[in-house]
Amino acid sequence: MHNFLPFAWFQGKCVPFQDAKLSIATHALHYGTGAFGGMRAIPDPSQPNQILLFRADRHAKRLSQSARLLLCEISEEFVMTSLIEMIRANKPSKPIYLRPYVYTSDLGIAPRLHNIETDFLIYGLELGDYLSPEGVSCRISSWTRQEDRSLPLRGKISGAYITSSLAKTEAFLSGFDEALLLNSRGKISEASGMNLFIVRDGELITPGVDQDILEGITRASVIELAKSMNLRVIERPVDKTELFIADEVFLTGTAAKITPVRKIESTELNNQRPVMSMLRAKLIAITEGRDHDYDHWITRINLAETK
Repeated sequence: MHNFLPFAWFQGKCVPFQDAKLSIATHALHYGTGAFGGMRAIPDPSQPNQILLFRADRHAKRLSQSARLLLCEISEEFVMTSLIEMIRANKPSKPIYLRPYVYTSDLGIAPRLHNIETDFLIYGLELGDYLSPEGVSCRISSWTRQEDRSLPLRGKISGAYITSSLAKTEAFLSGFDEALLLNSRGKISEASGMNLFIVRDGELITPGVDQDILEGITRASVIELAKSMNLRVIERPVDKTELFIADEVFLTGTAAKITPVRKIESTELNNQRPVMSMLRAKLIAITEGRDHDYDHWITRINLAETK
């Protein structure tokens, strides 16, 4: 049961969530011609009436770039002002997940991106842990991650997530929590909606952007934090067998945050994760506004302010 926020941003204004309705003929519904984002926000633990939004500027920029891949222009500034107005209307008292979405709103039946209407919406819901913070089990999916030459993987294009959906359900029906997808070259790409990291001999390793991954914002944040902690970070292809012998394996994403992998296929992994634990503690402190060296990663929204 989802606890959706009472107000959504829909057709240029805040409306009650139940009134934000689309036609069954909406183009994006049939062709996956939309681009979405995912953001986390929490009430400030130390300041009443203030919401902390993590790396909102990066999320707004990526959504704007994703929209451009659909031949749609939406400015980062418009995304930000809409988000702030929507959050102030809802006045959340618990951690929330926000889903901004750019989509082809036309009612036509031709699969196209030219001469077509587009629109923008945002909704949100209360969200705690998306995956167990104690760790997840993973299987190697029989489905292959798409290639950038067939889909614009630099954006969060909604149609691309059919592969993620197939892989996630295959994993669940096989008795696992999550799926890991190989790319067309047989290297590890990512999980169904998360990036992957491994630790070997004190080095942090993650598939590079040439491995058909989504350029995750949490991924980029973890890389930056690791370098600031004097950890060596290597972006390179990762073989399947490396997962079984790695010192640590973990996933990153807006919903997943930093989640350890405890088992892959039939192999139980090391449950001592000093590097991941250090990075997770640092990221939590930042998202809660307690690490002032990274105040520039946090957008503070005062709920008492009005337009």
